[in-house]
Amino acid sequence: MINNPVLEKLPKHLYQLIIEQPYNQYTWQDHAVWRYVMRQNVAFLKNKAHYSYLEGLKKTGISIEQIPDIETMNEILIKIGWAAVTVDGFIPPTAFMEFQAYNVLVIAADIRPFDQVEYTPAPDIIHEAAGHAPIISHPEYAEYLRYFGEIGSKAFSSAADYDLYESIRYLSILKADPNTTAEAIQKAEADLEQKEQSLGLPSEMALIRNLHWWTVEYGLIGKPEDPKIYGAGLLSSIGESATAMSDSVKKIPYNIDAIYYNFDITKPQPQLFVTPDFKQLTLVLDEFAGRMALRKGGIEGILKAIESNNTSTLGFSSGLQVSGTVVEYMLHQNQPVYVKTQGPTALSYKNKQLEGHGKDFHRDGFGSPIGRIKQAIKPPRFLTDKDLAELNIVVGKRCSFKFESGIKVEGKLIKSLRKEGNLLLMSFVDCKVSYKKQLIFDPSWGQYDMAIGESITSAYSGPADPDAFGLEYAPPKEKTHKIYYTEKQKELHKQYGLVRKVREGKEPISVLIEVWNYVQDNGYEDWLLPLEILEIIANDDDYPAFAALLRSYLEKLEQKPQFAKLIRRGLNLVDTK
Repeated sequence: MINNPVLEKLPKHLYQLIIEQPYNQYTWQDHAVWRYVMRQNVAFLKNKAHYSYLEGLKKTGISIEQIPDIETMNEILIKIGWAAVTVDGFIPPTAFMEFQAYNVLVIAADIRPFDQVEYTPAPDIIHEAAGHAPIISHPEYAEYLRYFGEIGSKAFSSAADYDLYESIRYLSILKADPNTTAEAIQKAEADLEQKEQSLGLPSEMALIRNLHWWTVEYGLIGKPEDPKIYGAGLLSSIGESATAMSDSVKKIPYNIDAIYYNFDITKPQPQLFVTPDFKQLTLVLDEFAGRMALRKGGIEGILKAIESNNTSTLGFSSGLQVSGTVVEYMLHQNQPVYVKTQGPTALSYKNKQLEGHGKDFHRDGFGSPIGRIKQAIKPPRFLTDKDLAELNIVVGKRCSFKFESGIKVEGKLIKSLRKEGNLLLMSFVDCKVSYKKQLIFDPSWGQYDMAIGESITSAYSGPADPDAFGLEYAPPKEKTHKIYYTEKQKELHKQYGLVRKVREGKEPISVLIEVWNYVQDNGYEDWLLPLEILEIIANDDDYPAFAALLRSYLEKLEQKPQFAKLIRRGLNLVDTK
């Protein structure tokens, strides 16, 4: 594992998403693509990006000359309290945000194919490393990113959200594979559109992903009439960064309303949001967090937990955390007074599982009243042993009491659990729990553990203690397609390697003529390799005829629409140099 202490804090379930960077599998053409995009970006963005971008490239170990390796990046990132890991394409949104919460950048290991230099629909190392990494050198933005991960990883998703994620991932994989047929892409697009239309009301995750998209991925900063770029999607896309600055893209002042703007990850964006400063990002995120079940709890939180149909955590006012699949609740005077989970459930306090209260012990679920005990003068979490004795509730003795809701508990109290002065849990044997004529717990079912708390103060996705709970992310249905090259393509990649050796002074310039002759003799239609050669000899007085030949070839190839912008930008950079 990479030597970066930040990674030591990651919970175990996130490690299963990390893959080894296939550095030796990058071709010399891949490195040339990286170099082309980075040189173009730096040339364009030096006056268009937030001031921390150029400085951030150095601070985060991003080289313009070649694809960065993750180990070198981590040696540098540790200086600003961050780390980086490589993954296979899109990972589940909750996991992505959880990595952020631990100050870890997630970097897709693959690099965009040669025919998608200008824009790629899938995450790649250019987007992740050259887009996300530089701006985290700005402390205020880095803290926003971490805070976003902390909040976002607690957002409730729906089952439909995960299906949508799989469809988006699948479509991006197909579009990034140059060998995919048009028919396959059309079919995947239709499937994605159908899933988008059947989502229903957006979940918390769907809404907060919109905030993430319009800030972290496609954010602008400054004044709407003269903004700067800080979003990774723009910083890593030659085409979109230029388009974003044009009048064709609407600029909207950033506020909480951005949650209502959905996005298509496979297409350029029709509008962008402009924040006046990074502080505004945190203010809006905090405003959204105030609307989440994470902070509101109550019946709304319970309902969102049930709708998620997945592991959730309910926080009682005592501090007790119940993690499991919430399936039932009861109301009294429009307030939740009982809640129940189904299947393996764990109890925790301050995100640490309580001893003896893991999934094995509560394997069949957990249910408990919520509210105040009748005739008690204090909230139940503040009741001392003396207070309980006044209610005839004493350890070792049989007792009978009611909650203000009418729920009745009858049984022998065998122990109580307190943390930091708060009563969290009371355990009974030979216990019967009922509400009116409904039996909630039967004595034959064994020990009854009753949560303490007059209200549910928080509800969020996932378990309170992921490692103890044994949380795992399901592997994606479709892995990123590995691109297989023909022998002819591999030979072309070798020519790119020779050009790089010449640039680095490891081979004489005369080798470039041999490379060009090889390309011509074998019928390659390639624009980047002659551009790289021209860059080296453009101002060399010994090769004016060769430079003119290359320029003529490129200008002729420039007439083809698919190459026009790429070649023109390359020639402009050569002429500027």
